Amino acid sequence: MSSAVPGSRERELSAFIDAYVAESRPVELRCNEESWLRETTGQPEHAEEAGRLEAQLKKMLARPEAFATLTRLRAGGPLADPLLERQLTLLHHAHRGSQLAPEMIDRQVELSNRLGMRFIQYRATLDGATVSDNALADVLRTSDDSAHRRRAWEASKQIGAEVEHDLLALVRLRNEGARSLGFDNYYSMALELDEIDETELFALFDELERETDGLWRTYKSALDARLAKRFGVAVDELRPWHYSDPFFQEAPAAEVSLDPAYESHDVVELTRHYFAAVGFDISGMLEKADLYERAGKCQHAFCMTMDRADDVRVLCNVKNNERWMGTMLHEYGHAVYDQQVDRTLPWILRGHAHILSTEASAMLFGRLAKNPVWLREWAQADPAFLRTHESAIARALPEQLLVQARWMMLMAHMERAVYRDPGQDLRTLWWNLAERFQWVRRPEGRFAPDWAAKIHFSIAPAYYHNYQLGEMLASQLQDHLLQNVLGGGADAWARYVRSPEVAGFLIPNYYRPGRTYDWRELTRRATGRPLGAAAFVKDLAVATTSA
Repeated sequence: MSSAVPGSRERELSAFIDAYVAESRPVELRCNEESWLRETTGQPEHAEEAGRLEAQLKKMLARPEAFATLTRLRAGGPLADPLLERQLTLLHHAHRGSQLAPEMIDRQVELSNRLGMRFIQYRATLDGATVSDNALADVLRTSDDSAHRRRAWEASKQIGAEVEHDLLALVRLRNEGARSLGFDNYYSMALELDEIDETELFALFDELERETDGLWRTYKSALDARLAKRFGVAVDELRPWHYSDPFFQEAPAAEVSLDPAYESHDVVELTRHYFAAVGFDISGMLEKADLYERAGKCQHAFCMTMDRADDVRVLCNVKNNERWMGTMLHEYGHAVYDQQVDRTLPWILRGHAHILSTEASAMLFGRLAKNPVWLREWAQADPAFLRTHESAIARALPEQLLVQARWMMLMAHMERAVYRDPGQDLRTLWWNLAERFQWVRRPEGRFAPDWAAKIHFSIAPAYYHNYQLGEMLASQLQDHLLQNVLGGGADAWARYVRSPEVAGFLIPNYYRPGRTYDWRELTRRATGRPLGAAAFVKDLAVATTSA
């Protein structure tokens, strides 16, 4: 049942929810299974079936009579039952954004899934050989040959030319649907229905740009000097392929690679043992995971809850290095959230409070792979290595957060621009924004759809800003755990990476409530304050600690 039903509106809504869940739940479960098979096998029959089921779910939300009922129930003011009131809000948002003709839904889903399959199946070509994303990433992390790096970087963008046409068609189709519902464009609609204020969001990004400009100038100048020396070029000759990530969304190693700390470990087992130490049993979820690369499989990483209960699955393409250590911690940061949501909550409320809330959990754990205390306690890094490179290691996480913040500004501004005017010169705009936020020089004479090579534009629209909001909330949660839960002090970090008090706080105060509260209320309840930039900026400016 949906919850207690003391009044007539409550009874009507409860009956509505029970009927909706009875119809949609089995379809959702089948859709999740087909989506998992699509991502793990790359087989078109699973993509086709997942798309059919996704469209079926959207069409349930598109029924005008159901939306009219929810609108009428909302018009009567807040309900006496807070759980029903929250379900009403969430259902109304979902139905409002889905009031489209069935043929429009089919076209959107079909095109979205076609793009998703392109990314799953695509493998770039480098020097005449088919290569994985991991192989391209290895070149950009390790090669000192600028020409080889350039070819690898250009290979990482090949998918952009494959998807740009269909992606722009999908953007226009999404906009067409959003405008039919009274919104300026799809991006604005998605933010509003996801309880994010667009003006507030971009004011926050403007504030972050201003507050990080000084830090970025200092960091980028030192980085460019180091890279110029490494590659034997002048600073003004540095180009995107000289950075260690295809999009410069990850910080190049600060004079020292952390990969050796993980090469002799099994990062999967490290993940298992670490989460157990801080109070989470992830063994069952590891058994259901798909963690190693193979042909036809999605090359990225994600976590999904299959049944809003115990079946939580993670996909990765693990290598024993720092990048995949961080990714494993990140994805199981999602997984423990899904695992710990109160199973007695109504079906509609049985999930994370918001995308940014689960991203905060993932980032809270994922950032530990660069933490000097975690390196000492869990990777058992050589004490001499930690002492010799103490300063560089202490800067690794702050620098990563800073690089990510500037990258996320680019992505947020780019995606808003794409939906505001998909007919503009997006190829040039992409590099204009890269130069503004990342201070990366565009390659001379290049006019390619490099922006479209980023998978999120195709398969996760109006999502990327949640990563930055999640990082801010992760810093706020981390600060609360260190200072208020663990009591601060010189040994707070040593206790933080091994104490079951971490789960003891997060489970009841952050995970268990599910979607009972909106993200703002959950943040206030868990950390004692609204979401703000202070803790995040503090993490940018100074290293967490030294080993």
